[in-house]
Amino acid sequence: MTRDQWRRVRDIFERALESEPPDIDAWLYRQAGDDAAVRAEAASLLRHRTGTGSFLLQPVTERVSNLLAEERALQPGQIVGPYSIVRELGRGGMGRVYLATDTRLGRTVALKALPPLLVKDQSQRERLRREARAAAALTHPGICTVYALEEFDGELYIAAEFVDGQTLREEMVGRRRPAPGDVLQTARELAAALASAHAKGITHRDLKPENVMRARDGRLKILDFGLARVEESGAGSLAVSGPGAPSVEALPRAHPTEPGMLAGTPAYMAPEQLNGQPVNARADVFEFGVLVYEYAVGTHPFDAPTPLGVAARVLESHAHPIERPDLPPQVVDVLERCLRKAPADRFASAVDLVHALARDEATPRRAGGTPWWRAHQLATMALYFVASALAWQVKEWQPGTAGVVFLTIGVAASIGGVFRGHLLFAERVAGSGAVAFSAERRRATPATLVVDLLIALALVIDGMILSSARPLAAVLTLALAAGIGLARLLVEPSTTRIMFGEAEPTRR
Repeated sequence: MTRDQWRRVRDIFERALESEPPDIDAWLYRQAGDDAAVRAEAASLLRHRTGTGSFLLQPVTERVSNLLAEERALQPGQIVGPYSIVRELGRGGMGRVYLATDTRLGRTVALKALPPLLVKDQSQRERLRREARAAAALTHPGICTVYALEEFDGELYIAAEFVDGQTLREEMVGRRRPAPGDVLQTARELAAALASAHAKGITHRDLKPENVMRARDGRLKILDFGLARVEESGAGSLAVSGPGAPSVEALPRAHPTEPGMLAGTPAYMAPEQLNGQPVNARADVFEFGVLVYEYAVGTHPFDAPTPLGVAARVLESHAHPIERPDLPPQVVDVLERCLRKAPADRFASAVDLVHALARDEATPRRAGGTPWWRAHQLATMALYFVASALAWQVKEWQPGTAGVVFLTIGVAASIGGVFRGHLLFAERVAGSGAVAFSAERRRATPATLVVDLLIALALVIDGMILSSARPLAAVLTLALAAGIGLARLLVEPSTTRIMFGEAEPTRR
């Protein structure tokens, strides 16, 4: 196929993703009816998008490499503007990256070249400029520095800091599990760098081990803001050179990906990203959780046999328990919260992550608090039994309405007992710091709330029934109702916060 045909395939493919026509064959015939080769290639891309699990591992640009391939690679010694190419460092969905020397300043840089077919599209040019602008606004030592956006002979390049080291992916593959202190330090460094971006309104949207480098001196660097979403105008400016180069400072504000389109690497996406919904810094928080979990444990938190299975688990299931009892408690707490499905249940941004990870290791949840939490559950279950026995006695004293109340309390107490018994079992098996146990607590919360308030209300009715015939029994019944209700509304949230370092979870 010719270059023009490939460009036409790309345009048709992108329009299909935006419009999602119900009859794709008829739509393709209308778009490319005069060119069977273009029509067949576009149909093949669309089929692979929906039917191939491995597609979920990479962005579209990496899967369709022939669509974006350069006509030729730059060779060692070749001169591009003021840059002398040393060697190729690698390639990805947004082009090739070269080690180069800036002959003007005598420094080594990483020079990123966008594939010609992509550069010729004005929207993609704007995307590259957005990456440069977003990255140039960030001056944190944990973020790769962008020096300039260059244009030579109609092609665009980004000159950035060269980080001599290895990616976090390479580190994870080539070593044993990191020590607990290394996990904490890595999490803190990543959170601090990401917080710098979030403070300027920039969301990375593609945080993964391949986009984090560890330099030879041990420092971490976040790379590649090619999918960055800018909430507000960022600080800083960027040197732009080359004939007719536009001013980056005059560029319009970046906008998010269109609804329904995936931006990023699905295995690391937050549920709202996979669903094509608008995202903010909370999506980065989820990706941070996946990355640090994988670094600490050695496996993906939603690991499954196939890429499609990973995406399905991210959307529908809870993360696998963290099976590392030696990890610092604040790391376990942070990861558990980062990996929650609902964005509102996560940290608002990496700024909050920094504060959570800075917590003194001696002050997090104490293991000694676990027996007290268990005692609370057992005491509540005992109150269920007392309430049921009392309701039965009231039915014997005052037949009629009290019989219905007894049935109500008996059924509710049975349900509440099952849920609280299940929580005791889950805590014993998984441990109080496990992600799975926290998920079970969140699942049980609505049920136990309804049960406790229903039992309290039913006891109030029993107390009213006894008020004239047996006033003392009525007072005791009302006191039990108040005790169960207040324990559920006031005491249990407090014990949860003390024990687990958070407010009692609620289902949204």
